[in-house]
Amino acid sequence: MQDGRAPRIKNRAPAAIQVTAEQLLRDAQERQESQFRAPKQRVEDYEELHEYRGRKREEFEKRIRQTRGSIKEWLQYANWEASQSEYARSRSVFERALDVDPRSIQLWLSYTEMELKGRNVQHARNLFDRAVTLLPRVDQLWYKYVYLEELLQNVPGARQVFERWMQWEPDDKAWQAYIKLEQRYNEMDRASSIYERWVGIRPEPRVWVKWGKFEEERGRLDKAREVFQTALEFFGDDEEQVEKAQAVFNAFAKMETRLKEYERARVIYKFALSRLPRSKSAALYAAFTKFEKQHGVRSTLENTVLGKRRIQYEDELSQDGRNYDVWFDYSRLEEGALQDLREEGASADEEEKAIARVREVYERAVGQVPPGGEKRHWRRYIFLWLNYALFEEMETKDYSRARQIYQTAVSLVPHKVFTFAKLWIMYARFEVRRLDLVTARKILGTAIGMCPKEALFKGYIQLMFDLREFDAVRKLYEKYLEFDPSNSSAWIKYAELETQLEDFARTRAIFELGVAQAQLSMPELLWKAYIDFETEEGEREKARALYERLIALSGHVKVWIAYALFESEPIAVPRADREEEEDDDEVAMVEGDLDLARQVFQRGYHDLKSKGLKSERVALLEVWKTFEEKNGSQDEITKVQAMFPIVSRKRRVDDESGQAVEEWDMVFADDERESNPTTFKFLQMAHAWSQAKKTGGATAAPLSGFTAATTASAAPTKATEDGDGSDVGSSQGGDD
Repeated sequence: MQDGRAPRIKNRAPAAIQVTAEQLLRDAQERQESQFRAPKQRVEDYEELHEYRGRKREEFEKRIRQTRGSIKEWLQYANWEASQSEYARSRSVFERALDVDPRSIQLWLSYTEMELKGRNVQHARNLFDRAVTLLPRVDQLWYKYVYLEELLQNVPGARQVFERWMQWEPDDKAWQAYIKLEQRYNEMDRASSIYERWVGIRPEPRVWVKWGKFEEERGRLDKAREVFQTALEFFGDDEEQVEKAQAVFNAFAKMETRLKEYERARVIYKFALSRLPRSKSAALYAAFTKFEKQHGVRSTLENTVLGKRRIQYEDELSQDGRNYDVWFDYSRLEEGALQDLREEGASADEEEKAIARVREVYERAVGQVPPGGEKRHWRRYIFLWLNYALFEEMETKDYSRARQIYQTAVSLVPHKVFTFAKLWIMYARFEVRRLDLVTARKILGTAIGMCPKEALFKGYIQLMFDLREFDAVRKLYEKYLEFDPSNSSAWIKYAELETQLEDFARTRAIFELGVAQAQLSMPELLWKAYIDFETEEGEREKARALYERLIALSGHVKVWIAYALFESEPIAVPRADREEEEDDDEVAMVEGDLDLARQVFQRGYHDLKSKGLKSERVALLEVWKTFEEKNGSQDEITKVQAMFPIVSRKRRVDDESGQAVEEWDMVFADDERESNPTTFKFLQMAHAWSQAKKTGGATAAPLSGFTAATTASAAPTKATEDGDGSDVGSSQGGDD
């Protein structure tokens, strides 16, 4: 504690007796000392009363001398005198206090309250009169004064007080209180004249609306219409004033709706909406929409909904002008409105106005150019240009305007940084539809020369192919492959073109050029297409040569499997022989060679074995086994089955952790036979013993492999032998 630190707590164990928060609060309450109370004083006679009053007055006088500006002391003094029924003395104290602070509202209210409690009504009236004369902007004094007069059934006096108050042009609550006074005594004409004076002093829309509703409620409909019409004439046709008077229009239309004058209400709504911008009339549009849903027809309702949607889109665009999703929705809205007008058989003038609205939306949309030079910002924006051009071409048939839109869009995109193939292709196809093929070729040629791109080549090639310009297609493929020689799909499409044109020599030359490329994006696709082409042509030798070349390049297990299955499957006769057999509807087939297929499987197995690829060998054996089950004999199946590995679990000591680690490995019989004949013999005998034990104790001879197939229908089994060094189990080619 001496060095300023907290004391060290030696014993942190909980106390034997726990004190709850409730006990703490109860103890605090019980130990509180009682408040001091002044002793009660009993007065026995008048002499003691005078002595008591004199003493209290001396105390009060002393206190107000010390704190003359404290209104609280004055009020206590005056109220005490009033409690002693000394009203003259109380008035004297109040008057002295008013000399100190004549603008204290509390002082005036306490003074009048004292007089009213003493039933001195005239004194109270005089006080209120003095108070409102001195403080005419204090509404509370006026309300008290009016309440007093009305309480005394002095309605003319209350009206006179209100008239004096209205000369000061108070707030709306005062006018409303005056009107309610007249309504309580059924003086409706007086109330109407008060409304008229009110709007003359404060001509605000809500005041006009209240006046109109008042006239409607009292049944004077002509007067109510006159009020609303006067209000509309007062505000005029200026946009700012009409925006300010929306509440008047809305109330006027609702009144006509309640009176079932629907056409009048519709004219009022349309008059107001025609003079207001869409962004400033959301509430009025909402009321108009509700009105049309209840009392309108289909066409007027649709127009109202369109207007409301326009306001919504304008509001969203005012917050973010580059929100292109809103621009798309906005343009579709206007185009849909144009289609509806055409279906309804609108006049040419209305149709022109709708087209102008669509164009206005598109012009505003394309004017919102994305910032920066990143393509991701332009992806949505460029479709606005495309939709605009399609609208001009398909809907308005204004082809020159559509061409101008395409040209402007092309000139706007920074093609040195990025480009949009869809823009070029759609521009070219537009010119094709206008039967201007020369211009279409120039457009795509310019695009490829300025910013070559895969999509541009594909689009140009497809266009020329549709036009049956095959020489141009060949030149384009050549340019395409010069631009990107590693594109396998381009080589394949080029070869397919020559195949369709039945120029098979060019097809083979293209494939040869393709597979000879040093770098290809997906070479396996190109090789497969080349082999499929030779297979369809019936050239088994050429296809076999391609497989041999591919194996020399990759040696992948899938290549070996495809090669073997190719040798076993039938293919069509060569094309030259097909042309001689004109009488046959179906193409003759040449059967495959199963022995050659087995040789390929065997070669593949040894090749993968030499590379040490165990899982690939198992995959090859799986396909080989399926092949033999379909085409081979039982001996062939047994031979392949014997080549499957067993799964061996070995234990070794990890050098880093020093703990025993289990590892699973596939052990092939031929690998074990070649590397360790002694261990192979032991595993062979162990496997035979395990199978004999599972079959019921019969003695089994040692097998050439790890597995045995007793009958053609016998299912392979899995054997596990637990020992000190390893666990051995058979993997039967996936038949787990």
